[in-house]
Amino acid sequence: MNKKWEICNSNENVIKEIAQKYNISELLSAVLVNRNVVEDEDIKIFLNPTRNDFHNPFEMPDMETATNRIIKAIESQEKVIIYGDYDVDGITSTMVLKKFLDEHGLNVDYKIPNRLNEGYGLNINAIKEIAEQGYKLIITVDCGISGIEEIKYAYSLGMEVIVTDHHEPLDEIPECIAVIDCKRKDNKYPFKSLAGCGVVFKLIQAISQKLNFEEKDYLKYLDIVCIGTISDIVPLVDENRVIAKLGLKLIAQTKNPGLNNLLVSIGFPKINSNTISFGIAPRINACGRMGHEEESLKLFLTDNIEEAKEITLKLNDFNKERQEIEKRIFEEAVKQIEENSMEKDSIIVIGSENWHHGVIRNCCIKNYRFILQAKYFSMF
Repeated sequence: MNKKWEICNSNENVIKEIAQKYNISELLSAVLVNRNVVEDEDIKIFLNPTRNDFHNPFEMPDMETATNRIIKAIESQEKVIIYGDYDVDGITSTMVLKKFLDEHGLNVDYKIPNRLNEGYGLNINAIKEIAEQGYKLIITVDCGISGIEEIKYAYSLGMEVIVTDHHEPLDEIPECIAVIDCKRKDNKYPFKSLAGCGVVFKLIQAISQKLNFEEKDYLKYLDIVCIGTISDIVPLVDENRVIAKLGLKLIAQTKNPGLNNLLVSIGFPKINSNTISFGIAPRINACGRMGHEEESLKLFLTDNIEEAKEITLKLNDFNKERQEIEKRIFEEAVKQIEENSMEKDSIIVIGSENWHHGVIRNCCIKNYRFILQAKYFSMF
């Protein structure tokens, strides 16, 4: 495929001025200018973010209401469940909120939908099962903003719901206790690009401030929040950059047995964004893709070193299996294309009932754009 390069027209004088003022290279200065990071405060946060650069969590929509409701649940020891997602962002979001609430007196449970049988987000059958088990409050993480009918159903069964999400809302938002999502039309929070785990981080920050906890009570989770943030490929600016910078430092000295064992098994020489993007994220995502979504969550939740080692081996095996299946699908797709004559730049749809719909993905081969499609499943 032909590529068209677009070169930014940068103001050389501004680049040189910023480079001299902050004692950085003109290359880095050009990156800042091209990203429109030119104000002193923005440059400072970009270059040297600190924990003081987090925004006030109570500026988020419904944060006050959600915080008060969760504190009430802690005080009355209600039966609460966290409803998450099977990808890295969802797993890290679930882990952070569960660990935080467990440590502060509310022993919460969790529900991660199975990618192969249930798919993404809230579903009616899961809501029914949760109600039958006697839960009174559902807190969604990394999902829920589009679960309007499912949340109505939850309320009809006598449950309440708090939504924490970062995805784009529909024309209407769910009717529930609180909907914390910075992409709401009425949002006034200064940063809109947090990952789901970033939204959860702001929630535990708000609870901590309300209950006068020490900063370390929520900052200690930045290693896990960093993993979810980088893995979700959100722009690493503003609060995301603070999370990534501080989180990477914590990962290098993490006290989480599961994360530590996973890092050792991966064997990356340095702890940086590549370690997460190409080492940690594929292994966590492989669990969800292969239908074993809870294994990666258990890895982060366990305090037992031996159990952490066993789960780490499973994650590595799931990832190898995912790679093998992906390779086979890729080879079969190429074969199907090569067996059919077609004009250049034709768009074709190919598929097989035997292709694993947890692994299947978009591909591009030999100037042909095509969609890998499994029975009853397609990804565009």
